Amino acid sequence: MTRMHLPELPRLMVDEAVKAALLEDWGRAGDVTSQATLPASAQASAVIAARKPGVLAGLALAESAFRQTDTGLSFEAVLQDGTRLAPKDVVARIKGPARALLAAERVALNYLGHLSGIATATASFADRIAHTKADIVCTRKTTPGLRAFEKYAVKCGGGSNHRFGLDDAILIKDNHIAVAGGVTQAIDAAKAFAGHLVKIEVEVDTLEQLEEALAAGPDVVMLDNMPPETLKKAVAIAGGKVLLEASGGIELDTVRAVAEAGVDLISSGWITHSAPVLDLGLDIEIG
Repeated sequence: MTRMHLPELPRLMVDEAVKAALLEDWGRAGDVTSQATLPASAQASAVIAARKPGVLAGLALAESAFRQTDTGLSFEAVLQDGTRLAPKDVVARIKGPARALLAAERVALNYLGHLSGIATATASFADRIAHTKADIVCTRKTTPGLRAFEKYAVKCGGGSNHRFGLDDAILIKDNHIAVAGGVTQAIDAAKAFAGHLVKIEVEVDTLEQLEEALAAGPDVVMLDNMPPETLKKAVAIAGGKVLLEASGGIELDTVRAVAEAGVDLISSGWITHSAPVLDLGLDIEIG
């Protein structure tokens, strides 16, 4: 399987998202609980640690939450995104004004838990197919406003990214084909429209559509909701002429058979839209 270096999340993008999350959490008066119970001079040290096994993702957003809350807070990342976690593994250490530390806690953990959950889900799929050539890829089934971060988390888990939006690749699906009048017509129109750097992918539901698509010459063919036996036939028909992507209802207990059919890519919406949150917690160090 192809493994890619993790991209760097732009600080401006991270800070803007985190700022909005902090303002949402603080409301009109800030953390009134900490203000009521802790003196302004109180200092604290804390660790963020894993409570369940998984894969880490989202450290930049957690760090931003503490930094933007108070520049007096220090944030030390102990591990790196993409690290496999065991329970009790310390992820980061934070030190500084206690009120600020606790005011940033939930936003930091929300991002870390959500993105680490996606990385963990992706890794569970990727591990099942590591013996094949197939890559796990995500889709546009993401949380509004969090797509770039969720796709980053997929890479932390050993997956790859599909298109980021409607503007960076042409993906001809069944509804486009219906309106365009057929697979060939849709591909021909896309070729006439696209620039030389724009990839064209077409979704097919049957082997007959696959053969029609191959004659028209797209860059990628998506094989939608085909069982492994049919996927094997599709791989044989394509003969390596195009990349083949299996999609539709891929689950953890079926992904291995799909990969062993010989496809190049396996797309999953579940890894972003339904991945369970990974349990990480913040604990104040006493003494």
